[in-house]
Amino acid sequence: MTGFRLYKKERLCGKTAIDALFLPGGDRSTVMAYPWRAVWRINTSRVMNNPRFLISVPKKRLRHAVDRVLMRRRCREAYRLNRELISSDSQIDIAFIYVGNEVTSYSDAERSVTKILSKIMSKLISEYPGVNE
Repeated sequence: MTGFRLYKKERLCGKTAIDALFLPGGDRSTVMAYPWRAVWRINTSRVMNNPRFLISVPKKRLRHAVDRVLMRRRCREAYRLNRELISSDSQIDIAFIYVGNEVTSYSDAERSVTKILSKIMSKLISEYPGVNE
């Protein structure tokens, strides 16, 4: 993938893919960096070799739809600009879940997403040495 745009193949969609990520007792890992929490796993059943992600902002946390959309956009932009922190040929599924109680600035969202992506990549390198190549 070239350029900075987000492609359709980078979106985590489909009931079975999302259920597999959140399945109880599954092979998933969690990373926390306030105001975002990330749930991720390596999905080897896919044909495509690229990371996929989804963003969830619960209504319980932010009551107004405008605020939920704003935080989704901030997270998507932070991921778009910092996705090179993760190997582009890894089969990772990531779900970003908002855990804050109020709208945060873009710089906080970007710092959190960057920290999450670097933690995921460091864990991948330590546990799965062949992923980084």
